[in-house]
Amino acid sequence: MWPNVSALGPCFRPTNITMEERRLIASPWFAASFCLVGLASNLLALRVLAGARRGSSHSRSSFLTFLCGLVLTDFMGLLITGAIVVSQHAILFDWHAVDPSCRLCRFMGVVMVFFGLCPLLLGAAMASERYLGITQPFSRPVAASQRRAWTTVGLVWATALALGLLPVLGVGRYTVQYPGSWCFLTLGPEPGDVAFGLLFALLGSFSVGLSFLLNTISVATLCHVYHGQEAAQQRPRDCEVEMMAQLMGIMVVASVCWMPLLVFIAQTVLRNPPAMNSSGQLSRATEKQLLIYLRVATWNQILDPWVYILFRRAVIRRLYPGLSAQSRSLSLQPRLPRRPTIA
Repeated sequence: MWPNVSALGPCFRPTNITMEERRLIASPWFAASFCLVGLASNLLALRVLAGARRGSSHSRSSFLTFLCGLVLTDFMGLLITGAIVVSQHAILFDWHAVDPSCRLCRFMGVVMVFFGLCPLLLGAAMASERYLGITQPFSRPVAASQRRAWTTVGLVWATALALGLLPVLGVGRYTVQYPGSWCFLTLGPEPGDVAFGLLFALLGSFSVGLSFLLNTISVATLCHVYHGQEAAQQRPRDCEVEMMAQLMGIMVVASVCWMPLLVFIAQTVLRNPPAMNSSGQLSRATEKQLLIYLRVATWNQILDPWVYILFRRAVIRRLYPGLSAQSRSLSLQPRLPRRPTIA
């Protein structure tokens, strides 16, 4: 608890911003438009996914299950956080008066951490699934692939939720952030704040790094199979190349959107002298940087569905009609030689 805000809840830090500044920074029209575009994009992706799941192969069905979990996560994240942020921007309510017990702030903090980590963790899970599917195609029971995929999605959601609840249990704190329209983890020097900030940043960075490593190996394996000595018997199928293209796109989007924020959080909580003073204030430059990096990170929820929508075979073939003549119908799995039959 900071000394000059001891009469308020634990989520309030000293802030020095006028109502006029808040009006200039917090545009309800921009926030509402941003959320509507994101929600519409994810709904469109869900509709396309519903059609793609019918008649898909077992390996592709598992991958589409992960994609469905990712799009649902992005949709719900935009819906919940957007409702709070747009409402705050529209009426500029005083958070002290509306939420003196900090329940709404804690809820938003949990939501921000949960929906921030889920896409990164799901990206790593998808990369692991494709790595096993490409490098060890016989190692998994085909019949259980879709059920296992949903189980993995559930475990990812549970992991992200458990991490998001740590400040509620006393490890770290959620506080109202500049310009007073959202709540997030505290970039303070307290041991709990440092531990939680590093855990969030390192887990997110590890997920991105693992995705990069496994996707690189998977792409190299596909290239080796395509150009190897047994290429005539083991051409990658269109859907396998398509899945890797979509997965690489998701990885690039996650890296560009989230890595600046994750690196900034780690640098800030480890800064010496601390970025936050004893009264709980951050410099205005630090607060603005955090807001900018957070806004960049939220683009991940809009761009994810478009990666799937645009990187489909149907779209690519329209852009490059020549590719349809080179389609492959064979699998990565090696063919067994046929035994001669006696008539």
